[in-house]
Amino acid sequence: MNSSFWNGKKVFVTGHTGFKGSWLCLWLKKSGADVVGYALEPSTSPSLFHVADVEKGMNSIIGDIRDCEKLGRALSEAAPDIVIHMAAQALVRYSYEQPVETYEVNVMGTVNLLEAVRSCKSVRAVLVVTSDKCYENREWVWGYRENEPMGGHDPYSSSKGCAELIVSAYRNSFFNQGSSFVSIASARAGNVIGGGDWSEDRLIPDLVRAFSSNHSARIRNPNAIRPWQHVLEALNGYLILIEKMHSKGEQFSEGWNFGPDDTDAKPVSWLADTLVSHWGTGQWSTETNLNAPHEAYTLRLDSSKAKSKLHWTPTLKLELALKWIAEWYRCYYDGGNVKALSENQIEAFQNQVNS
Repeated sequence: MNSSFWNGKKVFVTGHTGFKGSWLCLWLKKSGADVVGYALEPSTSPSLFHVADVEKGMNSIIGDIRDCEKLGRALSEAAPDIVIHMAAQALVRYSYEQPVETYEVNVMGTVNLLEAVRSCKSVRAVLVVTSDKCYENREWVWGYRENEPMGGHDPYSSSKGCAELIVSAYRNSFFNQGSSFVSIASARAGNVIGGGDWSEDRLIPDLVRAFSSNHSARIRNPNAIRPWQHVLEALNGYLILIEKMHSKGEQFSEGWNFGPDDTDAKPVSWLADTLVSHWGTGQWSTETNLNAPHEAYTLRLDSSKAKSKLHWTPTLKLELALKWIAEWYRCYYDGGNVKALSENQIEAFQNQVNS
């Protein structure tokens, strides 16, 4: 991403209190953007939002994406150039427990956001972040391309496929018309990992919680293959895309994949073993539950379009990403300055991309 582009830009971020949103806001503020966030309070304690003092230097609004009136007022008052929609119910297993909430947040929340944009004349570009799980997963060994059918076995994945269809419908119905043109795109990333994630039923947080308390971690599907990537890789792709949308919107208003190279699509067991080696101690075992809900076994993304048209490419190899993650959590549990470390990792990532 080009930091000079973001300097002085007004950016409205939904879901800014979440793991991914917090990293995004740290990066945007570091680049000189004027950031307004809209989200519920962090869903975990601790949270990256609080321990890295993300709120400092931005306008943080606590609100529900399902509250269309409050969301509309907040967007209108912020008068942003750019909107990045990340507010979501983001967990597969939770979606089995709370399917109605999952659809309310991920489907109607997206509708509410796009309705608010329709009434906000300042907006030039909107990015809606969905998920690699939006595709109809046929357990192929090759990656899914952007023109593959939307689908989803579970409520979470289905809701993300629905969100993609909503983005397409709103783009074609309301935002592709002459003077009212607003560039709207969607972004689909792989299994995003990084320091500061404490969500339940996610591999890295589950491993770190076990290691830090000297317990053995329990892993459900050690042979499942996932497209792992550091959170900064995905965010870098999002920001590059928005820069293009802002200047040449019609050419980039579509869906985009941002996944790791095939060499970083690894089994769960490999990632667990590698994190153990960087942590310095720890162990894990397989959890057997014949009644566990369905989860995808293999899922890959084909990011050829982003590499060709955006000149985006993954640069942080998974081995190094896991080293950074171990350093981040070690810093937190040792009482270190995680905000400074987070900003240093952003800078180190930028240097690696530019080298």
